[in-house]
This record gives sequence, C-alpha cells and structure tokens, in this order.
Amino acid sequence: IEYANALDVGLGASVWSPDLTAAREVAARIEAGTVWINKHGAVDPRVPFGGAKQSGYGLEFGVEGLKHLGVPQIING
Repeated sequence: IEYANALDVGLGASVWSPDLTAAREVAARIEAGTVWINKHGAVDPRVPFGGAKQSGYGLEFGVEGLKHLGVPQIING
C-alpha cells in the first residue's frame, strides 16, 4: 500500500487475495481511481472510470462521465 500510494499516478490498481474482507480493506486504502479485486481492467460503461493524482484527464463512462463532457450554460430571459 505504501509503495502504491507513493507513486505520482493512480489510474488503476488491483488487489489479489482469497480473503475478500482483507482485499476490500486494502483496496480502500489504495489511492487510485479504480481498484479491482481479483481481476484487472474490467470496465463497465455504466460506471464512471477515471484516475487519481496525475493519471487520466477526468471521468469517462456513466452519468458522472457524461457530466465532464458538457459545459453548463444557463439561459435566462
């Protein structure tokens, strides 16, 4: 965890363990946009995907990802 969090990037990480409780505890402490448990790289287009730290350029996929594609505009009158 210390090694992973010392990096200046954090797009994704994976935790591999037969103990899902321990894996979830480790995953919660890793500073990454996505942390997979017992797999790596599985992306669901309904779920936002993005990086942490100096990784990525915002969110993709899901409602949150769509929000990053637009520019809010208010028209009054």
